[in-house]
Amino acid sequence: MSKKKKDPVVVDENIADEIETIEIETADISSDEDESLKEDESIEEEIVELDPIKILEKDLQKAKDELAEEKDNFIRLQAETDNFRKRLSREKEEFSQYANERLFKELIPIFDNLERALEDPSNDIKILNEGLGMILKQFSSFLKKENVELINAIGEQFDPTVHEVLTSEESSEHEENTIITQFVKGYTINSRVLRPSQVVISKKPSPESKEGSKDEPEEDSDKEENPTD
Repeated sequence: MSKKKKDPVVVDENIADEIETIEIETADISSDEDESLKEDESIEEEIVELDPIKILEKDLQKAKDELAEEKDNFIRLQAETDNFRKRLSREKEEFSQYANERLFKELIPIFDNLERALEDPSNDIKILNEGLGMILKQFSSFLKKENVELINAIGEQFDPTVHEVLTSEESSEHEENTIITQFVKGYTINSRVLRPSQVVISKKPSPESKEGSKDEPEEDSDKEENPTD
């Protein structure tokens, strides 16, 4: 009797083992199917990625985006450049209009003093000369303050960078190209020529001039020996 009771239990255990085995196999099959599906999807994605048309479309869109960005940057830079050019032009115009303002402020008092000197009712020459001398001194101080300097001329060798030759004269007392006369004074400002000196320079006497100079003393001596009357 005891043997008959044990058989059903053994049968149940075998069935349970088989069921468990089937479940495991089913799970494995399901897992394999999921992995297969994922592999198929990845393959499809790779195919899409490797599609030349898709690649070109993607590159084209990227190029369009970059071009749009560069265009915005160019427009912004152009606007900034235009604004800078306008501001520079405005500042340049203002500078040209008021560049000499400080100089005129310095010159106006000198003009006032000259006007007062000429309007003096006393008509005293001495007082007028003194007034003009003071004005000249005031103007000289103004030039010195502005680094305006007189160009040396008389007795100097001719320098084409600061001197302008009007004519030349024969001279045996000076070296050739020596400045012997100055018609107009020249000036520089910060070592740059404002106006060149207009001068006369010396040149060597010609042979005819030398012979003439030798003959003159003899003629003079003849006149002394044979005076008329």
